[in-house]
Amino acid sequence: MRTGFWPLAPAGSTILLSIAMEIPVAKPEPLAEASDSCKQAPRPRGRPRVFDREQALETAMRLFWCRGYEATSLSELTAAMGIAAPSLYAAFGSKEQLFRAALARYIDGYRCNGGRVLADESMSTRQAFEAFFEAITQSFVESEQRSGCMLIAAEAGGLPAELREELARYRSALENQFVLRIERGMRVGDLPADTDAAALAKFLTALTQGLSIQARDGATTEQLAQIVRIAMRAWPSA
Repeated sequence: MRTGFWPLAPAGSTILLSIAMEIPVAKPEPLAEASDSCKQAPRPRGRPRVFDREQALETAMRLFWCRGYEATSLSELTAAMGIAAPSLYAAFGSKEQLFRAALARYIDGYRCNGGRVLADESMSTRQAFEAFFEAITQSFVESEQRSGCMLIAAEAGGLPAELREELARYRSALENQFVLRIERGMRVGDLPADTDAAALAKFLTALTQGLSIQARDGATTEQLAQIVRIAMRAWPSA
């Protein structure tokens, strides 16, 4: 299943492919074995149950994405991930670090969706943005729980200040990548030389965020596409 879009920590590409910043996440450590507090039982033979860290992280990402950071309790996380709290701490360090790891996973998914489309320099700037919006609206609608963009949805119910600033940096990085793509269009003649790249990028960022909220509220693919068509009427003429 494809995940929704959203982005962001800039690095060096002309597009959102560069947004995935290194997010400090605690290295996974071996999970502690359950012990018998009453007596020393013989160690069972055979291979121990393997902890699937990637699947657990995928589950956590979807919970945070759907419910937000604050509304997702530790007990809900451990129940959905199928692990005990000590195992969660051993593997991810803390709920906050788990959220950061989940966010990084979301960004990786984005890079294979909207980011890759926007990075395609074989298309004109307008074509690239139109393909970008088509890709993200499709992913918003196909998302199992219609959660829109995680960089917006995860703030539901509030966030610790550091995480809130981190999400804001990702969103700012997306806008900056829009600026870079627009400036490239100006250099190659896709857009007028006097285009206000920063203002156009902010407009397109607002459109992206609005599509996310509309999808979360139940808008259909066609309704989202209509919003994009109307918004693109404001595209500067070359």
